[in-house]
Parts: sequence; C-alpha cells; structure tokens
Amino acid sequence: MKIILDAMGGDLAPEAAVLGAIDAARDFGAEITLVGRSEEILEVMRKNGINDLPAGMEIAGADDVVDMHDDPGTVIHKRKNSSMVIGLRLLADGQGDAFVSAGSTGALLTGATLIVKRVKGIRRAAMAPAMPNKKGGNTVICDCGANAECTPEFLLQFGLVGSAYAKKKLGIENPRVGLLNIGTEDSKGTQLQRDAYALLTDAANRGLLNFVGNVEARDVPLGEVDVVVCDGFTGNVLLKSIEGTAMFMGSLMKKVFKKNVFSKLGYLLCSSGVKQMMKLMDYHEIGGTQLLGIKKPVIKAHGASDRLAFRNAVKQAMDAAQNDITQDLEQALALLAKSREQTND
Repeated sequence: MKIILDAMGGDLAPEAAVLGAIDAARDFGAEITLVGRSEEILEVMRKNGINDLPAGMEIAGADDVVDMHDDPGTVIHKRKNSSMVIGLRLLADGQGDAFVSAGSTGALLTGATLIVKRVKGIRRAAMAPAMPNKKGGNTVICDCGANAECTPEFLLQFGLVGSAYAKKKLGIENPRVGLLNIGTEDSKGTQLQRDAYALLTDAANRGLLNFVGNVEARDVPLGEVDVVVCDGFTGNVLLKSIEGTAMFMGSLMKKVFKKNVFSKLGYLLCSSGVKQMMKLMDYHEIGGTQLLGIKKPVIKAHGASDRLAFRNAVKQAMDAAQNDITQDLEQALALLAKSREQTND
C-alpha cells in the first residue's frame, strides 16, 4: 500500500511532514511518496541525522507550494507544479492508494474534486470526522467545513455518505442518522433544515438509511446518533465548539489537580486515565479528516500538524484505503435513483 504525502503542506512543513512520514514507514510498514522540493526534504533528513530514506519511501519533486491565501479555484492552473497538485495527480494516475495534505482545505477540496474526481452521483464531497462520544463510540459529523452553503439534496447525500462511512469504517451495522437542528420537532430550523428533513425521512421510508430525526448540538457528544448531518458552516462551528470545550475542561482539570498537595496526589493516581481521555480529542492522535465522496481516499490533516500528527495521518490514510467506501456509495446512490424512478412511474 502506497501513501502519497504532500511534504510542503502545513505550518510545520517540510520538517514535520518528512519526519512523520519516516516514523509511519517504520511503525506501520507504509510505502510513502514524499511530494515536494527535493533539496528541502533532503536537508530535513541531514539536519536530523538521517542519511537514507527507509525502504519503500521515495521523493517526487515539486517546485511550487500552494499558499494558504491562494484562491482555491485557480490552484490547479496557477500552481500546477505544486506539491499538492502533483500529489493529487499521482493519486489519480494510480501511483498511490491515498493522499495526505495539511495544506489549504479549499484548495485540497477543489483539487481532489477536479483531479481525482467525485464518486459517480455525488454532488459535493464532505469532510466527516468521527468524534468520540459519551457512549464509548464515535459520531460522524458530515459535513464539518467543506461546504458552507448547501441545498437539501446535499444534506441528503451527506446522510448517505456518513452512513456508509460509519458502516464500513466504524463497524456500525445500522447507523442512526440525525439532522442537526435547534430542536427535535420536524418544524424546527430554516427552510434548508425543513426540506432536508423531508428528504431524509423519505429516504428512510425507502430503506436507504436509518434516519431518526432532528438532533440538537448537545446530543452529538452524548452519542444520541452515529451520524449527524449538517451544512459545513454549522458543522465546523459544532466541531470547534466541541474541541474548545474539551480544551477548556482539560485546563480546568489541571487547575483542580494543582490546588493542593492532596489533589496532586489524586492526580498521580488517575493521571493515566486523564491522559487517555484527552487523547480522544487530540488532533495529533487522530491524524486528519477524510474527504468523503472522492473516488480515492484524500486525507486533510490539521494545518498545525506536527511529526506525530503526520505519522497518524498516514495511518489514517492506510485505513481509509483498506476500507474504501466508493462501491458502497455508488450502490446507495443507485438505489436512491432507482427508488425515485419507480415513484415517478
């Protein structure tokens, strides 16, 4: 299995990307193609006392880099020699099984859509992280930032995409799908939510997914659903709010434990559990988010990814390639189209 890695994307590139990739090759046996400025990649290796790339690793030269301020719509043409664009083309040409980048989200989404292409029938690719919940499982948030403006049809597809992902990746046989809203009643929300509710309900009646209705934001970390459907703007606010709350609670716990000698002793007794809990929400441990709806796995790593985060992003890319949901999505969309045709007849 070969993973293509954008060595120049991210705040800490190329050092974090190169060293993280080398760790992944060593720890997971991954074959990795580093795409970027060859001399800068080699300089990182020399600086860290690494004389040769591990077996299975190689460098694909790319002279240019996508800037975070570049217009996503022009990247393919104006930055055609960039590490991101060249890496996506390598993936599209079959020279790798998955692609990882910590570069611009907009540019990556546009590039993946136009170069690697969407799964047949998918209107928009979506970002769908799996967040840990109170019940010990994970809740997929679809979409969490790729599509700020959506139509009801997009949200219906996010439900199908998220459901397929939860089945294949998380092993949930019949994922509960909920629509993020300001209340559980079917009359709640804007016209977008009300229309999407009707489409999701219809799809559930056709047996295409297990739609359980509207859910409020607080229901997501509580694990009331396995997949929460929302537009990218709302999903991103939800995701960042959960992350911020987790960071706040973590800092609050530290203050409590440092209060006196007795609380410090208490921390020593439960420190391993606290650290394990904090890892669940740490993007360094998670690695990144897959763009669902693209023909081949594309992983968006956090812009501030360090060595550990890139290592784990490669692992996530390997898992995504092994649990490819392309065929599942095509089948779900084909069933939706067929059932609609039968209704029209």
